[in-house]
Amino acid sequence: MANTPKIGDVVGDFRLRGGHLDGDTFHRTDYALAEQRGQPLVLAFYPGDDTPVCTAQLCSYSDGLAQLQAAGAVVWGISPQGVDSHEAFARDRRLRMPLLSDEGRAVAKSFGITAPLIGLRRSVFIVDPHGRLHWKHVTAVGATYPPAATLSAQLATLTD
Repeated sequence: MANTPKIGDVVGDFRLRGGHLDGDTFHRTDYALAEQRGQPLVLAFYPGDDTPVCTAQLCSYSDGLAQLQAAGAVVWGISPQGVDSHEAFARDRRLRMPLLSDEGRAVAKSFGITAPLIGLRRSVFIVDPHGRLHWKHVTAVGATYPPAATLSAQLATLTD
């Protein structure tokens, strides 16, 4: 497994297919890291749609989305499932942040978080407005995740 980026490293650009639920419409589009420059970005990598811990994590972030957006951040959930699975998951749980599909796990590999059996380690990365890694939380086993309040506190420490 590759090493995860270090704090202060420029995060490599990527583009993934995904979508977000807006009311009853699921909008599918491509999401590119480079297009987010100028604002902080929270990347929440999770092993799978509709699994107990992943559901709790993504519901927590969706419920805390207004708080994270108030800190200026965009939040993306990223997992290996396809966009159809993400749409069903978003609709079932009323998730309000974009869910991106990393089916080949290329982005997870670039972050050094792929893992045998589970596919990827549950991880959260905060990328600053200049594209540098500001903060990260990478689990060894995957049963824990930082709550939205922790992410908001980390976003509050961002400076230009």
